[in-house]
Amino acid sequence: MTIISTSNRNRISKFIKSGLIVGLVFCFGCFLKGKESNLQSPFGVLEFLHWDFQWANYKYASEEDIKKSVGLMKEAGVGWVRMDFLWQDIEPQEGQFDFAKYDRIVKIVYENGINMLGLFNYNSGWATACGKWNCPPKENKFFVNYAVAVINRYKDKIKFWEIWNEPDSAVYWSAQDGLKGYCSLLKDVYVAAKKADPECKILNGGFAEGISSINQLYDNGAKDYFDIMNIHIFFNPVDANAIKGALNQLSLTYKIMSRNQDGAKKIWVTEIGCPGVRAGIKKDKWWLGDNPTEEEQAGWVTEVYTELLKDKNVEKVFWAFFRDCDKHWDNGVDHFGLIRWDFSKKPSFETYRKCVDEWKN
Repeated sequence: MTIISTSNRNRISKFIKSGLIVGLVFCFGCFLKGKESNLQSPFGVLEFLHWDFQWANYKYASEEDIKKSVGLMKEAGVGWVRMDFLWQDIEPQEGQFDFAKYDRIVKIVYENGINMLGLFNYNSGWATACGKWNCPPKENKFFVNYAVAVINRYKDKIKFWEIWNEPDSAVYWSAQDGLKGYCSLLKDVYVAAKKADPECKILNGGFAEGISSINQLYDNGAKDYFDIMNIHIFFNPVDANAIKGALNQLSLTYKIMSRNQDGAKKIWVTEIGCPGVRAGIKKDKWWLGDNPTEEEQAGWVTEVYTELLKDKNVEKVFWAFFRDCDKHWDNGVDHFGLIRWDFSKKPSFETYRKCVDEWKN
């Protein structure tokens, strides 16, 4: 039996402790480096992790399904997820807030090292101007109060917020008026958000109608009330000129920004995507025509992330969506996902991951 003197035991103990400290410091440094890398990642997805509703066929009826999807996002190298923080869910009655569902989702996403772009949507029944979910609020202050409550709740984990989805579309903002009402709301939310969290960044609602809406945003005096230009771009990859169209839309967007002395801002494409329909499945066409196959979708993922990110003004690109839906749209849009409804991976999942790996290296 080896006998170790007290002095030697003390030396060994100190050596072990110092080694543990060095190891912990190294691990913490790696963690911080990883978080910083993920913040810089241009790879995002749109996903409806909050959809536990009948009208969405209970896409995420269980916490286990959320964890499964987020785990696959991490595997694919997703750096950002864009998700609604629905007003009706969070404040179903004036002044009565319920964050339980969103607390769970934010925790799962955050613990997997993925950043969130939170989306403030749509109306809550008690505050609607016309009795519908897609009406603007009858008073801006009601929406502002909800937005500030959400920002305060999650400001230690979420720093990027988008104000409404596609406010230039009558589908999502029923009272179309050339974005006048929307820009009024954007201004009020921006001022209140910066008071609640001076470090937060605000995005305008991604536009459905493209260049004309960007002009209206500036015409209505909203230049100083968003930090990042947010657009949606959709082309059908079965068209050989699809990528040229997407790049042209980016170029025109930046020209309008520059003309309005706003060229220092970055552009985020928070929706771009297409169906990927498996062989043998019959689906009605999506709004841009014939449905691409799963292989054509995979090719479009590669083109999108290879070509759009060459533009120095583009900072993030979000694929819509991460997971297929089940008979929600009843056409090709149900197949926008990088993974299928049953969580199996499409070819586009692998090409997305390959694009991430190439960006990292």
